[in-house]
Amino acid sequence: MKNIREVPARYAATEVGEIPSDWEVKFIGELGKVVRGGSPRPAGDPRFFNGSFIPWLTVAALTTLPENRMEVTETRTCLTREGSEKSRVLPADTVIIANSGATLGVAKILKLRCCANDGIAALIEQREGDKEFLCYYINTQTEYLREVVAPGNGQPNLNTKLIRELPIPFPVEDEQRAISEALSDVDGLITALESLIGKKQAIRQGFMQQLLTGRTRLPGFSNPWREVLLGEHVGYLKAVALSRAQLDGESPTRYLHYGDIHARKSVVLNAAHETMPRVSSALLRNADYLQVGDLVFADASEDPDGVGKSVEVLSVPSTGVVPGLHTIAARFDKAVLADGFKAYLQFIPEFRSALLRLAAGTKVLATTRSFISSIKMTLPDVDEQRAISLVIADADREIHGLVVRLAKARDVKQGMMQQLLTGRTRLSCQSALHE
Repeated sequence: MKNIREVPARYAATEVGEIPSDWEVKFIGELGKVVRGGSPRPAGDPRFFNGSFIPWLTVAALTTLPENRMEVTETRTCLTREGSEKSRVLPADTVIIANSGATLGVAKILKLRCCANDGIAALIEQREGDKEFLCYYINTQTEYLREVVAPGNGQPNLNTKLIRELPIPFPVEDEQRAISEALSDVDGLITALESLIGKKQAIRQGFMQQLLTGRTRLPGFSNPWREVLLGEHVGYLKAVALSRAQLDGESPTRYLHYGDIHARKSVVLNAAHETMPRVSSALLRNADYLQVGDLVFADASEDPDGVGKSVEVLSVPSTGVVPGLHTIAARFDKAVLADGFKAYLQFIPEFRSALLRLAAGTKVLATTRSFISSIKMTLPDVDEQRAISLVIADADREIHGLVVRLAKARDVKQGMMQQLLTGRTRLSCQSALHE
């Protein structure tokens, strides 16, 4: 229980912290009956599983549902009739709570009648409380449930007793509904932005492949593409092989580590304006410094998707930036590969397939200077390259703008939850407003 201390007159100190004095605190067990799902044994037995009688919900399936999706509308598989008799059938519109695994403490609302495994608890025969309000509040408690409430030294688990004893701030149900509707509106915005980003990314991927292969040409360009041996038009810079332990945040010179290339979503490096690891000048004797337009590859990947992963340097600080451990810094002839276009070299099928064919290793796939230099590929002239890169960059900027909006919407939701679910901010449906 949290410590009780003196609070303003219109608020009360309770098990859930300070809440408005006209709110109650109730325990989940007061609102209905807390039960646990059931898993037929033995697991995978064809008498019980992969049937067609009733949908089968597992706690693992909840990991695929985004945080802003409150409702469970489908399952991956079904049980047989015999399997359902060895499980627990839950009705639609039931509040469920994951009681184990990666989603422990996450609450959702079933929108279908189904069976659930024993990693899922449910509030059945619910007598009071807005279902969405309950889920929103429980979902603010997941960290507390995982780290404090759930017992065990191994994988933490919640049992039905612990769930029944979880306290909930409890305004009147009209206010609960108003709070859940406000939060649901923000979830709707988040879902819409996620969907729009996905569509924009799919469109970008489609026209990028068309433009980078010449299957679609931009207006005004009709010159034939020509075959180029990359090794005839590239020089390489010396990389500075240092460990993470040798880097710091105070030295003036930026350091580009191969892991940071793999972790990036952007294909360009705005080194003059980004937070990067730093390296002392004492460790940079005879180092080569990156210039605008250089293309820096990560030279190894554990999976094929990472082969050829690279960033084009968009800006450099006056104090400089150096290519680091496991990188290949390539400086191409700008008359053959235009600035801006090099960033998209990694997406050209002809280039990627050649690197994948050459990549060595079983656990780690390598990219080398000689591999890059040996690649022959057809390229448009630099004017068309610049036009292509501008079109793709415009799409990237639009997607980035939507991603920023999405991050802000998520921040807004978090702020609203902190305010509304604790009564620090009251909605106009209530006469007892926050002063």
